[in-house]
Amino acid sequence: MKKNLKQSLLIALGGSLILTFLVGMGALKRLDKWTQDRLYQRPGAVSSDIVIIGIDESAFERLGAYNTWDRHIMARALEALNADPANKPAVVAIDTLYGGETDKEADEHLASAAKALGNVITASVAVMGTDYVDDGKGGLKIENYAVLDYEDPYSSLKNVTTQGHINFMYDLDGIMRHGVLYVDNKGERIYSMAYRVAEAFLKANGEEITEPSVNKRGQFYVDYSAGPGGYSEGISIADLIEGKIPSDFYAGKIVFIGPYATALQDAYFTPIDPAEQMYGVELHANVAEQMISRSYKAEAPDFPQLLIFFVLCAVCGFIFQNIKVLWSSVTAIGTVAATMIVSVVLYNSGLLIHPLWIPFGTAVFYLVSIAMHYIRAALERRQITNTFARYVAPEIVKEILKTGTENIGLGGKTCDIAVLFVDVRGFTTMSERLSPEKVVTILNKYLTMASDAVEAHGGTLDKFVGDAMMAFWGAPLPQEDAVYNAILTAKDIVDGAAKVSEELKSEMGEELKVGVGVHFGPAVVGNMGAVKHMDYTAIGDTVNTAARLEANAPGGCVYISRAVCDQLGDRIEVESLGGTVKLKGKADGFEVLRLEKVW
Repeated sequence: MKKNLKQSLLIALGGSLILTFLVGMGALKRLDKWTQDRLYQRPGAVSSDIVIIGIDESAFERLGAYNTWDRHIMARALEALNADPANKPAVVAIDTLYGGETDKEADEHLASAAKALGNVITASVAVMGTDYVDDGKGGLKIENYAVLDYEDPYSSLKNVTTQGHINFMYDLDGIMRHGVLYVDNKGERIYSMAYRVAEAFLKANGEEITEPSVNKRGQFYVDYSAGPGGYSEGISIADLIEGKIPSDFYAGKIVFIGPYATALQDAYFTPIDPAEQMYGVELHANVAEQMISRSYKAEAPDFPQLLIFFVLCAVCGFIFQNIKVLWSSVTAIGTVAATMIVSVVLYNSGLLIHPLWIPFGTAVFYLVSIAMHYIRAALERRQITNTFARYVAPEIVKEILKTGTENIGLGGKTCDIAVLFVDVRGFTTMSERLSPEKVVTILNKYLTMASDAVEAHGGTLDKFVGDAMMAFWGAPLPQEDAVYNAILTAKDIVDGAAKVSEELKSEMGEELKVGVGVHFGPAVVGNMGAVKHMDYTAIGDTVNTAARLEANAPGGCVYISRAVCDQLGDRIEVESLGGTVKLKGKADGFEVLRLEKVW
């Protein structure tokens, strides 16, 4: 037992170490991200304080193709938002880059409209790439996320608005899970458009903004509130310009104006709906709402998660190897369910963990334990078969395999069985006349014939004792017609002995006659003997009575009891010997019958 436990512990620890290494190297990265998306990112109720006005297909139909637009159109949109000074938006964000000067009149019109409206956030863009930067030690290092170029709005617009960058960064699988809080350009830190929008809105409502925790690249995890289309109410910039939107609809709110048409190629895949792209303006709206509600999620560091993963895997691996498959299944399902629940609870509390790691480790050890249980069971079955099949009937082996190795110890159960004894008449005298080799030849022929008859009728061959043989029916497997099968076997043995006798008479001048006894009744059947040396056998008065019947049966005869006769009725023909045959240990009146025919 101690050896098995030590082996289980070593397997659990070694397997956990390998799994921890694989997980730590990122083997589950993509699948874990997918699991996070399914667990954590779910659409909810969006803020009524955020309005999106789309530069959409409807606007192109009414205002002309987008590539023909000048800056007068956006200026007119801002003027419409400022038409009722008592119902102005709290902040307006334009998700379109107006870099460089174009038509002077249009440029001045847009700048003038933005200045008059106030609290306008305009877009700026950082061009990111790989560059050599100062390492702080007089040398250079490679920076993969360096700012190679930066583009602001044209100067007159920049001077009257607040700028926010509109950069996002895909994860390696092409899903937009992280926002970029800021980028550093030549010593200047430029915050995102969403941050500037949230900051202005909170300030207008007497609150201050709180920054999320970010990694070294200024990134943070985005907790999306809405999927694609979740913020849209189908409002077109053309509706705004044409005065179709009442001013109280956007009064005191955040208004985003941005591309909302596939042709403008400003759409991205997000974790909340990886099958449908989300427009960039909706990304900014989601991040702005997250910042306003302060629903920030800190991503837990990997090292403590790997440590917990290692410990839990080792515990599960050890337990699974030493409990039954049913309980392993319950434990595995419980562990996976608990991990998922804890992951969601932690996420709602602000902590993002890897939800797939522990379920993955649990599943691996569960499957390994199933395989190990199967292999162990197969080895035990082979050991049992190799051990017992040499000296017991196949039925016994099948019963042991079915009930399990825990049932092959000492002990027995009481059941009704039919018991048959057979013995060669005059065998001792024959042995004295013949050489040992001839005796063995005769004995083997006879016992082979007898054992084949027992097996042919589904009996359990109990034992050979010299020239005697014992068999029984009704155990280890119950039989509907145990007594009839015993009688058929008795008849076959007598008939078979006659054929063997003819062969022996022609070959050796010897005859072979057997006496058979059959009785039916209760007996204790099971493993008898010592722990290391046991036999599957039957004991009790029924067995003793069958032996007494056989001892009194003349050669070529089958003696049965009244109990056997009553079980078979008219399927046999018998002759009652009454009390003329006295059985040792039986009181007067015990009826013995001689079998004449079997129908």
